[in-house]
Amino acid sequence: MPPAHPFDDDKLKEECGIFGVIGVTDAANFVALGLHALQHRGQEAGGIVAHDPDTGFNSARRFGYVRDNFTSQKLMETLPGPLAIGHVRYSTAGSKGQTAIRDVQPFFGEFSMGGAAIAHNGNITNADALRRELIERGSIFQSSSDSECIIHLMARSLQRNIPERMEDALRRVEGAFSVVAMTRTKLIGVRDPLGVRPLVLGKVGDGWCLSSETCALDIIGAEYVREIEPGEMVVITDKGVESIRPFRPQKSRFCIFEHVYFSRPDSILGGRSVYETRRQIGVELAKESPVEADLVCPVPDSGTPAAIGFSQESGIPYAMGIIRNQYMGRTFIEPTEQIRNMGVRLKLNVNRALIQGKRVILVDDSVVRGTTSRKIKEMILDAGAAEVHFRIASPPTAWPCFYGVDTPQREKLLAATMSEEEMRDHLAVDSLKFISLDGLYRAVGEAQGRDPKSPQYCDACFSGEYPVEPADMLEKGFQMKAAE
Repeated sequence: MPPAHPFDDDKLKEECGIFGVIGVTDAANFVALGLHALQHRGQEAGGIVAHDPDTGFNSARRFGYVRDNFTSQKLMETLPGPLAIGHVRYSTAGSKGQTAIRDVQPFFGEFSMGGAAIAHNGNITNADALRRELIERGSIFQSSSDSECIIHLMARSLQRNIPERMEDALRRVEGAFSVVAMTRTKLIGVRDPLGVRPLVLGKVGDGWCLSSETCALDIIGAEYVREIEPGEMVVITDKGVESIRPFRPQKSRFCIFEHVYFSRPDSILGGRSVYETRRQIGVELAKESPVEADLVCPVPDSGTPAAIGFSQESGIPYAMGIIRNQYMGRTFIEPTEQIRNMGVRLKLNVNRALIQGKRVILVDDSVVRGTTSRKIKEMILDAGAAEVHFRIASPPTAWPCFYGVDTPQREKLLAATMSEEEMRDHLAVDSLKFISLDGLYRAVGEAQGRDPKSPQYCDACFSGEYPVEPADMLEKGFQMKAAE
C-alpha cells in the first residue's frame, strides 16, 4: 500500500507496534484494541496469533488498518483463547511498499517442544549475514523480513525450552529489538541490551499484557506496572512474571526520536509524559531561537505540543493557523499528477482569516526531505502571511536510522547535504532554526544536556554516532561518520 500522498512521504516512520496478552478470556480482542491504540506505529498491515487449549494456534494477517479488519466478529471468532500477541507494521527490512502477506508478523514456528509465535519491533543490523549463514545450513525462509531470522535461530538452538532457545537466538542478533513472543502457555517479552525501542508491562484483571507504549494499556483498562528494562527478558505464565537477564549489561541508549515524534503524546516514556517532553522542547526552542512575530502555529498534529511550549515561553499567542482534515482517507482519489500536487492541501488547510498580514512562526517536529515544509510555507504565504519563520522541534536529521525507522537514503536527507542557512534558502523562509542536540536532551530531562563521551540516548539520526555498528549497511558501502 503506497503512502496516501506526499505529506506522509516526508515523515520518518516508526516501523512497528507490538502487543501481547495472557490470562484473559478472548485475549485476541484485547490485542486488537491494543493494536488500534498503536496504529500510529504502523499502518500498512497487522496480524494476531492466538492460542486456545482446544483448537491450538490460530492466526490472522491482514493489510490495512486494525479497525477495518480486526473489528469483524466473524474474524475474531477464529482467534479464541486466553493468550495472544499482535503486530502492526510499516516495512523496514523487506520489500518497501510491496509487502507480501507472508512478511506480516507475528511469525509462527513449530518446534520439537511445541509452537511459538514472535512479533518484533526494531531492525536487525546483521540480518543479511545471519540469513546467508542460515540458508547455507538448510533453512528455508518464507518472508523477506529480518525478524524471521529469530525463528530460524530458535529452531537451530539446542536448548531445552522455548524461552532458552529465544535467549540463544537473540544473543546472535545485533541491532535493535523489542520482542513479544508466545508459546502454548507463556507470554515472553524481551528488549535488546541498549533498550533502543520501548516495551512496557501492564496488569489487566487477573492477566498480564506487554505493549510498545502505555497508551495501548489505557484502551483496555490495564494498569501500567513498569517498563521492561534494557537487556531484560520476562516470561509470564499463570504463575506470574519471571525476569531473566540473558545479555551482558550495557548502558542503555533509548531512541530519543520516540520522545520527539513516534510515540503518542498520551504515552509515558521512561517515567516522563511524552506530551510534557514535547511542550518542553518548544520552551527550549523559544529560549534558543527567539523571533519577533504575531502568532505561533503548529504544523498539525505532531508539532502541536512544541508550539504550545514555544508560545508559553515567548509570550506570542498560540493559534491554529493550519487546520487538519481528519477524514483524508488513504484511497480518497486516484493519485494523478495534478491531484498529487494538491497532496498537502487534501490534508491541511490554512486558516486564511487568522494568517493574513501576520508574522507567523510555524512549529514542526522535523525536516526530512523538505518537500512538505516548502508546500506548507507556500500555503501560508498564499494566505497572505507577512513573514514565515520555521522552528523545528528536533535537530537536523542528517543520518539514516538502522534500528527500526524508515529513513530515506542519506543523500535524500536535506540536512545531510545542506547547512541550516542553505536549508533556509532552499525553503525560502524568513528564518529557520532547529533545536540544538543539548536543548533536546534538556527537554527530555537531562539538565546538563548531552554527554558527548557517553550519550544517554540513541541519537544517531542527528549525530551520526551509531551505538551498534550497522554491519549489513557497511557491507553495502555505507560510509560512517569519521571520528572527530
